[in-house]
Order: sequence, then structure tokens, then C-alpha cells
Amino acid sequence: MDSIKTVGIISKPDAPQAYTVVPELCRWLLDRNIEIRCDLETARYSDALLGIPRKQVPDGAQFIIVLGGDGTLLSAARAVEGREIPLFAVNLGGLGFLTAITVDRLYPELELALAGEHRIGVRRMIECELQRGDKTVSTYQALNDVVITKASLARMIDVEARVEKHFVCRYKSDGLILSTPTGSTAYSLSAGGPILFPSVSCFSLTPICPHTLTNRPVILPDSFTIDLHNLASDHDAMLTVDGQVGEPLQKGDHVLCRLSRFSVQLIRPPMLMFFDVLREKLKWGER
Repeated sequence: MDSIKTVGIISKPDAPQAYTVVPELCRWLLDRNIEIRCDLETARYSDALLGIPRKQVPDGAQFIIVLGGDGTLLSAARAVEGREIPLFAVNLGGLGFLTAITVDRLYPELELALAGEHRIGVRRMIECELQRGDKTVSTYQALNDVVITKASLARMIDVEARVEKHFVCRYKSDGLILSTPTGSTAYSLSAGGPILFPSVSCFSLTPICPHTLTNRPVILPDSFTIDLHNLASDHDAMLTVDGQVGEPLQKGDHVLCRLSRFSVQLIRPPMLMFFDVLREKLKWGER
């Protein structure tokens, strides 16, 4: 515990439970002489805290406590920007595949983490480049997925997929999801994609409501580069990253996706395994 001097806290906005959890957590940390860096959302839950922009929270922190749901964790992962700072994710939200630590287990698990008695799961990310003509317009990092989807009033869109420059298919559908194993239990699962074990080195390519019913999810090695070519008219398709950031696409845009050089480190409870989470979150039958 002596090696942990500074902890960051990133919180979900407008979470009623946080008005109790945050002040108690801060007292617990300060009693152990641990400095706190928190984002502006966390500071709203306690008058004793001074918030800073979320991207500055990781500076100097040994690990970061994330209070919220999976969406808050995805935002925290972008704030870390590839730095080797573990995320300790506590579920204040709903389903929460990634935020596996419950509030009632917060302090026992935190004691283990501070003592170094924890597991760290390393989760791969996708890097995607939006190319328009001969220019790279923007670059994103995704922990869950990169999605090309139709705009709100658009009909089906056409997206052509190439893998390592080899033509795969011209999809006519509501969109296309390229998912990491971490993201396989998110949007991809809802679209009929497979559940992937987190340590498997692959992506899944899943069409959303395809016109051709034989268009099925495809599992690809994450060493491949995937080129998603938007053939829909300007602004009829959207690029979304982790369901949180993105931009409208123009006809002819290419979204080039590859394994990111960054990864995310998640602190996991020592006794909680991946299949335990699946049984709990998906309501699978007990043995």
C-alpha cells in the first residue's frame, strides 16, 4: 500500500448513488494518506473536492477508480490514452460487463488492489483512421467497437469491407460493427455477434440487420487491417467509436481499422472469472 501515493477518480454524471459513495471513498483514501485527483463530475458529489478536466486526472496517478457503468469506463479509457495506469471499475450503472466490482465490495476489493493482491486484465483496443481522399481526417481509439451505421432518417446503407486489401463483401444493412473481444458483449452481441473470450487475439465483424440473411458475423485475426468503405450518400452514414464519439461520413470515405498500440489495464477481483460475469449479467443458469 505504501507504493500508492495518488489515486484518480472518474465518475458518471448525475448518478444518485455517487452522492453517498464519493464522500465516503474520499475519506477512506485520505485516512490512508492517499492523494486524490478527480474529474469535474466527481467534484460535484463532494464540496471537499476540486475537480480538473478528465484528461488530466491520470497525471501522476498510480491507478484510477471509475464510478459508473461501462460507458464511464470507456470514457476513462480514452482519458488514460494508453498510459499503463490500471482502472478500478465500480458499477453504479445497470448491466456493467466491464465494471464488475459492486458497491458493497468496493472497500474489500480496494484493500486488495492497494496491497497488490489483484489481477490485471489487459484489453486490446482498435485504432481507426477516417480517410477522405488522400487525407486522414481523424483518428480514434476504441476499447469496444468501431461502427458505421445509418443516420437517423436514412434507409439501408452500403458498406464495402476489405481485409488485408482482399474484398470480403458489399454489405447492404443498417450498419457494420467491428468489435474487440471486450466489445463482443456490447453492441455486437445485440446484433447477433459472438461472445469472445477477452484474451483472444481477434476482431469480430458483424452486420446490423443485413438485407442478405446469409451475411453472418466473421471472426478475424487482430493482426489484419480492415478497410470499411462507405458507399452511402453524404451524411447518410455515421462513424461512431465506443458509442460515444464519432462524426458523419461522406460518400467514398474509408475507415481503416487495425490493432491499436494502446491497451487498457482493468483491475479485476481475484476470485471473479469471465464466465462468472456472463452468468450474472446474462442471467445464465447456475450449475
